[in-house]
Formats: sequence, C-alpha cells, structure tokens
Amino acid sequence: MKTNVGRNDRIIRAIGGTLALAALFGGPLSTYPTVRVIIGVVGIVLIATSLFAFCPAYRLLGIKT
Repeated sequence: MKTNVGRNDRIIRAIGGTLALAALFGGPLSTYPTVRVIIGVVGIVLIATSLFAFCPAYRLLGIKT
C-alpha cells in the first residue's frame, strides 16, 4: 500500500478527526443519535487515513498530495 496523503494533509485530517470525535462529547449535535454515528465514523476515518497516510478515495481519483 503506497502512501498518497502528504504531511500537511495528514495534519489537517488528524486535527479534523480529533475535533469530530471531541464534538461527540459536548457539542449541541451530540443529542441526535444518527448525527453522533455519522460524526463518529467521519472522525475515525479521518484519524485512520492520517495514521496510515493512505486514502482510498484519493487512490480512486488519482490524487496524491
């Protein structure tokens, strides 16, 4: 698996994922179960793609940052 996510992109994804997961525990959207699941999945995906430096969507689109 070749990396296709650059350093700056990884930092932005890690911050975004952390903020998304933090929103689950105190934001106004945390009262809606469906929104909680969506935000949680988005946060986990952002953090995972940041850690592995690989984004399947980028591969499909031919993007490399």
